[in-house]
Order: sequence, then structure tokens, then C-alpha cells
Amino acid sequence: MILADKIIDERKKNGWSQEDLAEQLGVSRQSVSKWESAGSVPDLKKVIQMAELFGVSTDYLLKDEMEKENRGIAETSGRDADSLLRRVSMEEANAFLDAKRETAPRLANAVSLFLLSPVALLLLAGIAESPNYNLAEGPAMAVGLAVLLLLTAVGVFIQITDRNKLSRFEYLEREPFETEYGVSGMVKEKKRDYESRYSLGLACGTVICIVAVIPLLVAGAMDASDLVLFLCAGLLLALVALGVNLMVRVSTIKESCDTILQEGNYSKNKKRVQAKMGALSAAYWCLTTAIYLGWSTWTQDWEESRIIWAVAGVLYGGVYGIMRMILKVDGD
Repeated sequence: MILADKIIDERKKNGWSQEDLAEQLGVSRQSVSKWESAGSVPDLKKVIQMAELFGVSTDYLLKDEMEKENRGIAETSGRDADSLLRRVSMEEANAFLDAKRETAPRLANAVSLFLLSPVALLLLAGIAESPNYNLAEGPAMAVGLAVLLLLTAVGVFIQITDRNKLSRFEYLEREPFETEYGVSGMVKEKKRDYESRYSLGLACGTVICIVAVIPLLVAGAMDASDLVLFLCAGLLLALVALGVNLMVRVSTIKESCDTILQEGNYSKNKKRVQAKMGALSAAYWCLTTAIYLGWSTWTQDWEESRIIWAVAGVLYGGVYGIMRMILKVDGD
């Protein structure tokens, strides 16, 4: 709940109209209307006056994340814990959102390059298989693999360079933090404005990925030649790359808002638990490695001992799920 909503809520609780509140604060009704529509923000003096009129604290009015007012003794332990958290300013939040918006298309393009990388290999393989073209299989495969590696390298380069640009914001995704006054309200507004575009992009991307299979199914049903099948497989990958590109673009921007608001996978509790799960994962795989090395050295059967990794991989899913339940990750 942002300041505008809290002013409306407290005014209605007291049974006042906008005119009544304006009169008590010594301002015009239009000023109160702008505050309640988030068109403007009252100055600190007026906030203090409203806190006194409503019988609440200024912290309750100013902190977007505070939904309930504790009118008794504050919980000092919770307040002390929050005071230790890093505070994110309006400038830093805007810089992060702008950086994510800037890198979203490049990240989407990098993912598309990974999906498109085998297309040249498929097309050249189909041409080499066709008797209508005089193309040896060896050179065709070599060129196709070269294109695959080149596109993959470009995609990796894009991801690494963009990650370096965002490295100073990594703590936002990994650590709990507090936001300064107005930040949450600003981000919520941006998220609401972007919601329709996000839904459209996600829907279009999903539909394109589903439709992408149709040409290959049709070609298979018509007993088409190997060349046509290879072409349809390449078209499938190209369409999937387009659909995924759309989904990654819109999802990256939406998730940047969730990161600042600390919602969904970026909530404070999930960040704390994720840190604990990271330590658990490191300990688990170190133990697995020790067991593998110890057992293999004792039995001198290094080939058979590899089954330990398969068993450990299956067990890890169960252990991870149990630990999430114990730490109540899904309940936050």
C-alpha cells in the first residue's frame, strides 16, 4: 500500500470527505485529490500533520511496505534487523530498471542465437543428403558446426558483457534490502503500466512456439523428402527462437520490477533461504565427491562407481524439496 492509498484509507476511516481533510490541513481540495491519485506528494510538514490527525506514525504513512500500523510497542528486534539492511534510493532503483530494460533485448537475442545455432547444420545436412545438390557431407558438416560454434560464441559474449554491466546490482537479486520513500510506489506504477505488454508478449511467444511444430508435423504426415524435413526442422527452431525471444524480453523487464518490490522469487524470505540452500548444495556435492573418491579408491572400480553421481542427482531433488518445506519457502 502506497502513501496515496493510505491517505484514502485513513480519511475514510475517520468519515471525512476530501474537503474536510483539506480544511484541517489548510490546503485546497485539489491538493488532497492529487495526493490520493498519486499525482503529487505532500511535503513532510503535511505528512506530519496527517499522521497526527489520523493517529498513526509518519513511518506508517511514508513506508510503502508497511501495511499495518503497530499502535503499541514496536517490535524492536524486527526494526533493528531492518535497520541493518541496505537502502535502495530512487536513483539506484531507476538505474537498475533502465539497465535491465536496456539489456533485455540483448539477452533475448543471445538466447535466440543459441536456439538458431544448429539451423545451418540442419540445412546443410539436408542439402548434402539430397541427390539434387552436389555437396559433400564432410564440408557441409564442417561449415554447419563452424556456424553453430560462432553463433554460440556470440551469444555467450553478449551474456558475459551484459552480466558485467549489471554486476553492481547483483545484491538486489541476492540480498534483502529496504527501499527509500517513494521507490516502491514508483515501481508498482511502472509494473502496472507494463502488465498489458507483458501479457501480450508472453501470449504471442507461447503461441509462436506451439505453431512452430505444425510445418514439421505436416511434412512428416505427407512423407516429404529428407531435405524438406530438415528445412521444416530449421523453421521450427527459427520460430521457437522468435517466440522465446519475445518471452525473454517481457519477462526480464517484469522481473526487474519484482526484484525491486521483492515479490515472487525475489522476496526477502526466499533470498535468505536461497542463501542457506546454496550452502546446503555446496556441502551436499562436496560430500558426494568425497564418497565417490573414497569408494572408487577402496574398490578400484572407477567405472562402476560413476553410478554414485546418478544416485546423488536423483536424491538431490528430494533433499532440496524437503529442505524447502522445512524452511517454509513456499509459505512466505
